[in-house]
Amino acid sequence: MAKEVRLQKMLADCGIASRRKAEEMIAAGEVRVNGSVAKIGDKVDPKKDKVTVKGKPVESHVQEVYIMLHKPRGFITTMSDEMDRKCVAELVQEIPERVYPVGRLDRDSEGLLLMTNDGAFANAMMHPSKHVPKTYRVTVRPSITEDQLTQMAVGIEIEGRKTAPADVRVLSQEPGRVVLEMVLYEGRNREIRKMCEALGLEVARLKRIAIGPVRLGMLQPGKWRELTADEVKRLMAGAKADKRAQQNQMNRKGETKHDYHTSAARSQAGPRSAGRPAGQRRPRRRFDDGRSGR
Repeated sequence: MAKEVRLQKMLADCGIASRRKAEEMIAAGEVRVNGSVAKIGDKVDPKKDKVTVKGKPVESHVQEVYIMLHKPRGFITTMSDEMDRKCVAELVQEIPERVYPVGRLDRDSEGLLLMTNDGAFANAMMHPSKHVPKTYRVTVRPSITEDQLTQMAVGIEIEGRKTAPADVRVLSQEPGRVVLEMVLYEGRNREIRKMCEALGLEVARLKRIAIGPVRLGMLQPGKWRELTADEVKRLMAGAKADKRAQQNQMNRKGETKHDYHTSAARSQAGPRSAGRPAGQRRPRRRFDDGRSGR
Protein backbone atom coordinates (compact mmCIF):
# COMPACT_ATOMS: atom_id res chain seq x y z
CA MET A 1 0.00 0.00 0.00
CA ALA A 2 0.97 3.63 -0.43
CA LYS A 3 2.32 5.43 2.63
CA GLU A 4 -0.77 7.64 2.84
CA VAL A 5 -4.07 6.31 1.52
CA ARG A 6 -7.70 7.27 1.95
CA LEU A 7 -9.27 5.53 4.90
CA GLN A 8 -12.05 3.90 2.87
CA LYS A 9 -9.48 2.46 0.46
CA MET A 10 -7.43 1.06 3.31
CA LEU A 11 -10.54 -0.60 4.78
CA ALA A 12 -11.43 -2.07 1.37
CA ASP A 13 -7.88 -3.31 0.78
CA CYS A 14 -7.97 -5.03 4.17
CA GLY A 15 -11.20 -6.80 3.30
CA ILE A 16 -13.37 -4.97 5.82
CA ALA A 17 -15.93 -3.76 3.31
CA SER A 18 -16.32 -2.28 -0.16
CA ARG A 19 -15.30 1.36 -0.50
CA ARG A 20 -18.92 2.50 -0.54
CA LYS A 21 -19.78 0.48 2.55
CA ALA A 22 -16.60 1.71 4.25
CA GLU A 23 -17.68 5.29 3.62
CA GLU A 24 -21.04 4.53 5.22
CA MET A 25 -19.27 3.06 8.24
CA ILE A 26 -17.05 6.14 8.54
CA ALA A 27 -20.05 8.48 8.23
CA ALA A 28 -21.84 6.49 10.96
CA GLY A 29 -18.93 7.03 13.35
CA GLU A 30 -18.01 3.35 13.49
CA VAL A 31 -14.37 3.92 12.48
CA ARG A 32 -11.63 5.43 14.63
CA VAL A 33 -8.04 6.36 13.79
CA ASN A 34 -5.64 6.48 16.71
CA GLY A 35 -8.61 6.72 19.06
CA SER A 36 -10.36 9.60 17.29
CA VAL A 37 -13.59 9.25 15.29
CA ALA A 38 -12.73 9.27 11.60
CA LYS A 39 -14.24 11.53 8.95
CA ILE A 40 -14.85 11.04 5.24
CA GLY A 41 -11.70 12.10 3.39
CA ASP A 42 -9.27 11.14 6.16
CA LYS A 43 -6.00 9.55 5.09
CA VAL A 44 -3.98 7.02 7.07
CA ASP A 45 -0.62 5.34 7.06
CA PRO A 46 -1.51 1.63 7.34
CA LYS A 47 1.90 0.84 8.83
CA LYS A 48 1.75 3.45 11.60
CA ASP A 49 -1.86 4.43 12.31
CA LYS A 50 -4.13 2.33 14.52
CA VAL A 51 -7.52 1.86 12.86
CA THR A 52 -10.51 0.26 14.57
CA VAL A 53 -13.99 -0.61 13.31
CA LYS A 54 -16.65 -0.92 16.01
CA GLY A 55 -13.82 -1.22 18.52
CA LYS A 56 -12.02 -4.04 16.71
CA PRO A 57 -8.52 -3.36 15.33
CA VAL A 58 -7.99 -3.61 11.59
CA GLU A 59 -5.05 -5.70 10.46
CA SER A 60 -3.35 -3.95 7.57
CA HIS A 61 -1.68 -7.15 6.36
CA VAL A 62 -4.07 -10.04 5.83
CA GLN A 63 -3.97 -13.21 3.78
CA GLU A 64 -5.52 -12.50 0.40
CA VAL A 65 -8.37 -14.86 -0.42
CA TYR A 66 -10.06 -15.43 -3.78
CA ILE A 67 -13.00 -17.81 -4.09
CA MET A 68 -15.83 -18.68 -6.43
CA LEU A 69 -19.23 -19.40 -4.92
CA HIS A 70 -22.16 -21.06 -6.65
CA LYS A 71 -24.86 -18.68 -5.43
CA PRO A 72 -28.24 -20.41 -5.24
CA ARG A 73 -31.50 -18.70 -6.05
CA GLY A 74 -33.13 -17.06 -3.06
CA PHE A 75 -29.92 -15.59 -1.62
CA ILE A 76 -29.06 -11.90 -1.86
CA THR A 77 -25.56 -10.75 -2.71
CA THR A 78 -24.64 -8.99 0.50
CA MET A 79 -22.94 -9.80 3.79
CA SER A 80 -25.87 -8.68 5.98
CA ASP A 81 -29.48 -7.70 5.53
CA GLU A 82 -31.76 -5.61 7.74
CA MET A 83 -34.80 -7.55 6.48
CA ASP A 84 -33.31 -10.85 7.66
CA ARG A 85 -33.21 -12.34 4.18
CA LYS A 86 -30.76 -15.11 3.30
CA CYS A 87 -27.33 -13.66 2.42
CA VAL A 88 -24.30 -15.18 0.69
CA ALA A 89 -22.38 -14.52 3.92
CA GLU A 90 -24.12 -17.59 5.36
CA LEU A 91 -22.48 -19.77 2.72
CA VAL A 92 -18.88 -18.73 3.49
CA GLN A 93 -18.96 -18.58 7.28
CA GLU A 94 -16.16 -21.13 7.64
CA ILE A 95 -13.64 -18.91 5.83
CA PRO A 96 -11.41 -17.30 8.53
CA GLU A 97 -10.85 -14.09 6.56
CA ARG A 98 -13.69 -11.70 5.87
CA VAL A 99 -14.52 -11.94 2.18
CA TYR A 100 -17.13 -9.93 0.31
CA PRO A 101 -18.85 -10.26 -3.08
CA VAL A 102 -17.29 -8.95 -6.28
CA GLY A 103 -20.26 -7.50 -8.13
CA ARG A 104 -23.79 -8.82 -7.79
CA LEU A 105 -26.26 -11.49 -8.79
CA ASP A 106 -29.87 -10.60 -8.01
CA ARG A 107 -31.93 -12.68 -5.62
CA ASP A 108 -33.67 -14.70 -8.34
CA SER A 109 -30.47 -15.44 -10.25
CA GLU A 110 -27.87 -18.09 -9.57
CA GLY A 111 -24.40 -19.14 -10.55
CA LEU A 112 -20.81 -17.95 -10.37
CA LEU A 113 -20.07 -15.22 -7.83
CA LEU A 114 -16.51 -14.16 -7.03
CA MET A 115 -15.66 -13.22 -3.44
CA THR A 116 -12.43 -11.81 -2.04
CA ASN A 117 -10.80 -9.62 0.58
CA ASP A 118 -8.49 -8.01 -2.00
CA GLY A 119 -9.81 -4.54 -2.77
CA ALA A 120 -7.56 -4.06 -5.81
CA PHE A 121 -8.78 -7.33 -7.35
CA ALA A 122 -12.42 -6.47 -6.68
CA ASN A 123 -12.03 -3.03 -8.23
CA ALA A 124 -10.32 -4.50 -11.31
CA MET A 125 -13.20 -6.92 -11.83
CA MET A 126 -15.97 -4.35 -11.32
CA HIS A 127 -14.60 -1.15 -12.84
CA PRO A 128 -16.77 -0.07 -15.82
CA SER A 129 -13.71 0.47 -18.04
CA LYS A 130 -12.53 -3.14 -17.83
CA HIS A 131 -15.31 -4.96 -19.72
CA VAL A 132 -14.55 -8.38 -18.23
CA PRO A 133 -16.97 -10.66 -20.15
CA LYS A 134 -19.59 -12.55 -18.16
CA THR A 135 -21.39 -15.57 -19.60
CA TYR A 136 -24.96 -16.51 -18.71
CA ARG A 137 -27.35 -19.33 -19.51
CA VAL A 138 -30.80 -17.79 -19.76
CA THR A 139 -34.15 -19.58 -20.13
CA VAL A 140 -36.86 -17.37 -21.63
CA ARG A 141 -40.55 -17.81 -22.41
CA PRO A 142 -42.50 -18.30 -24.57
CA SER A 143 -40.28 -18.22 -27.68
CA ILE A 144 -37.86 -15.93 -29.48
CA THR A 145 -37.62 -14.47 -32.97
CA GLU A 146 -34.69 -13.66 -35.20
CA ASP A 147 -35.38 -9.96 -34.71
CA GLN A 148 -35.31 -10.29 -30.92
CA LEU A 149 -32.00 -12.17 -31.09
CA THR A 150 -30.54 -9.44 -33.27
CA GLN A 151 -31.74 -6.66 -30.97
CA MET A 152 -30.07 -8.37 -28.00
CA ALA A 153 -26.85 -8.71 -29.98
CA VAL A 154 -26.58 -5.14 -31.26
CA GLY A 155 -27.96 -3.45 -28.13
CA ILE A 156 -31.27 -2.32 -26.67
CA GLU A 157 -32.07 1.10 -25.23
CA ILE A 158 -32.78 0.73 -21.52
CA GLU A 159 -33.48 3.69 -19.26
CA GLY A 160 -32.24 6.12 -21.90
CA ARG A 161 -28.97 4.33 -22.69
CA LYS A 162 -28.23 1.59 -25.18
CA THR A 163 -26.70 -1.64 -23.93
CA ALA A 164 -23.29 -2.67 -25.27
CA PRO A 165 -23.20 -5.30 -28.04
CA ALA A 166 -23.47 -8.84 -26.68
CA ASP A 167 -22.89 -12.37 -27.95
CA VAL A 168 -26.18 -14.29 -28.06
CA ARG A 169 -26.90 -17.78 -29.33
CA VAL A 170 -29.69 -20.32 -28.99
CA LEU A 171 -28.66 -23.46 -27.11
CA SER A 172 -32.00 -25.29 -27.27
CA GLN A 173 -35.62 -24.63 -28.12
CA GLU A 174 -38.90 -26.36 -27.45
CA PRO A 175 -42.52 -25.18 -27.39
CA GLY A 176 -42.89 -22.38 -24.86
CA ARG A 177 -39.23 -22.37 -23.79
CA VAL A 178 -35.87 -21.26 -25.23
CA VAL A 179 -32.43 -21.56 -23.63
CA LEU A 180 -29.90 -18.89 -24.62
CA GLU A 181 -26.23 -18.32 -23.94
CA MET A 182 -25.44 -14.63 -23.51
CA VAL A 183 -22.05 -12.98 -23.06
CA LEU A 184 -22.15 -9.43 -21.69
CA TYR A 185 -19.29 -6.95 -21.71
CA GLU A 186 -20.72 -4.45 -19.25
CA GLY A 187 -22.16 -4.73 -15.76
CA ARG A 188 -25.42 -2.77 -15.64
CA ASN A 189 -27.90 -3.64 -12.90
CA ARG A 190 -30.27 -6.48 -13.88
CA GLU A 191 -29.27 -5.92 -17.50
CA ILE A 192 -30.42 -9.26 -18.96
CA ARG A 193 -33.79 -9.12 -17.21
CA LYS A 194 -34.37 -5.56 -18.42
CA MET A 195 -33.34 -6.48 -21.98
CA CYS A 196 -35.78 -9.38 -22.02
CA GLU A 197 -38.54 -7.29 -20.48
CA ALA A 198 -38.06 -4.66 -23.19
CA LEU A 199 -38.56 -7.39 -25.80
CA GLY A 200 -41.62 -8.89 -24.13
CA LEU A 201 -39.79 -12.01 -22.94
CA GLU A 202 -40.14 -13.66 -19.53
CA VAL A 203 -36.93 -14.82 -17.83
CA ALA A 204 -37.69 -18.19 -16.26
CA ARG A 205 -34.12 -18.89 -15.14
CA LEU A 206 -30.83 -16.97 -15.20
CA LYS A 207 -27.50 -18.58 -14.34
CA ARG A 208 -24.02 -17.06 -14.62
CA ILE A 209 -21.67 -19.78 -15.80
CA ALA A 210 -18.41 -17.90 -16.39
CA ILE A 211 -16.51 -14.69 -15.66
CA GLY A 212 -13.75 -14.12 -18.16
CA PRO A 213 -11.80 -17.40 -18.50
CA VAL A 214 -13.08 -18.81 -15.19
CA ARG A 215 -16.04 -21.20 -15.44
CA LEU A 216 -18.44 -22.46 -12.79
CA GLY A 217 -18.07 -26.05 -13.94
CA MET A 218 -19.60 -28.71 -11.70
CA LEU A 219 -19.51 -26.69 -8.49
CA GLN A 220 -22.80 -27.38 -6.71
CA PRO A 221 -25.24 -24.68 -5.50
CA GLY A 222 -24.25 -23.28 -2.11
CA LYS A 223 -20.67 -24.59 -2.39
CA TRP A 224 -17.45 -22.65 -2.91
CA ARG A 225 -13.83 -23.27 -3.83
CA GLU A 226 -10.66 -21.23 -3.90
CA LEU A 227 -9.49 -19.84 -7.22
CA THR A 228 -6.16 -21.14 -8.38
CA ALA A 229 -3.24 -18.74 -8.72
CA ASP A 230 -3.48 -19.16 -12.49
CA GLU A 231 -7.20 -18.26 -12.48
CA VAL A 232 -6.53 -15.09 -10.48
CA LYS A 233 -3.69 -14.19 -12.82
CA ARG A 234 -5.82 -14.71 -15.92
CA LEU A 235 -8.71 -12.68 -14.50
CA MET A 236 -6.39 -9.78 -13.69
CA ALA A 237 -4.78 -10.01 -17.12
CA GLY A 238 -8.20 -9.84 -18.75
CA ALA A 239 -9.19 -6.85 -16.64
CA LYS A 240 -6.04 -4.99 -17.67
CA ALA A 241 -6.64 -5.56 -21.38
CA ASP A 242 -6.69 -2.42 -23.46
CA LYS A 243 -10.11 -0.79 -23.29
CA ARG A 244 -9.94 0.50 -26.85
CA ALA A 245 -9.14 -2.94 -28.26
CA GLN A 246 -12.06 -4.48 -26.39
CA GLN A 247 -14.41 -1.72 -27.55
CA ASN A 248 -13.34 -2.28 -31.16
CA GLN A 249 -13.96 -6.00 -30.72
CA MET A 250 -17.46 -5.37 -29.37
CA ASN A 251 -18.20 -3.00 -32.25
CA ARG A 252 -17.13 -5.67 -34.75
CA LYS A 253 -19.38 -8.22 -33.06
CA GLY A 254 -22.28 -5.83 -33.15
CA GLU A 255 -21.72 -5.22 -36.85
CA THR A 256 -21.56 -8.96 -37.50
CA LYS A 257 -24.88 -9.52 -35.73
CA HIS A 258 -26.42 -6.64 -37.70
CA ASP A 259 -25.15 -8.10 -40.99
CA TYR A 260 -26.61 -11.45 -39.98
CA HIS A 261 -30.03 -9.91 -39.46
CA THR A 262 -30.12 -8.16 -42.83
CA SER A 263 -28.71 -11.16 -44.72
CA ALA A 264 -31.20 -13.46 -42.98
CA ALA A 265 -34.01 -11.39 -44.43
CA ARG A 266 -32.48 -11.61 -47.90
CA SER A 267 -32.13 -15.37 -47.60
CA GLN A 268 -35.92 -15.77 -47.57
CA ALA A 269 -35.97 -14.77 -51.24
CA GLY A 270 -33.24 -17.10 -52.43
CA PRO A 271 -30.42 -19.50 -51.54
CA ARG A 272 -27.88 -18.66 -48.83
CA SER A 273 -24.96 -16.62 -50.07
CA ALA A 274 -21.79 -18.68 -50.25
CA GLY A 275 -19.78 -15.64 -49.25
CA ARG A 276 -21.38 -15.23 -45.83
CA PRO A 277 -18.84 -15.73 -43.02
CA ALA A 278 -19.22 -18.89 -40.95
CA GLY A 279 -19.72 -16.84 -37.80
CA GLN A 280 -23.01 -15.57 -39.25
CA ARG A 281 -24.33 -18.98 -40.22
CA ARG A 282 -24.39 -20.71 -36.84
CA PRO A 283 -27.01 -18.52 -35.09
CA ARG A 284 -29.37 -18.98 -38.04
CA ARG A 285 -28.82 -22.75 -38.19
CA ARG A 286 -29.34 -23.23 -34.48
CA PHE A 287 -32.48 -21.12 -34.53
CA ASP A 288 -34.00 -22.94 -37.51
CA ASP A 289 -33.21 -26.36 -36.01
CA GLY A 290 -35.00 -25.45 -32.81
CA ARG A 291 -38.00 -24.04 -34.67
CA SER A 292 -38.45 -27.01 -36.96
CA GLY A 293 -38.62 -29.35 -33.98
CA ARG A 294 -41.72 -27.74 -32.50
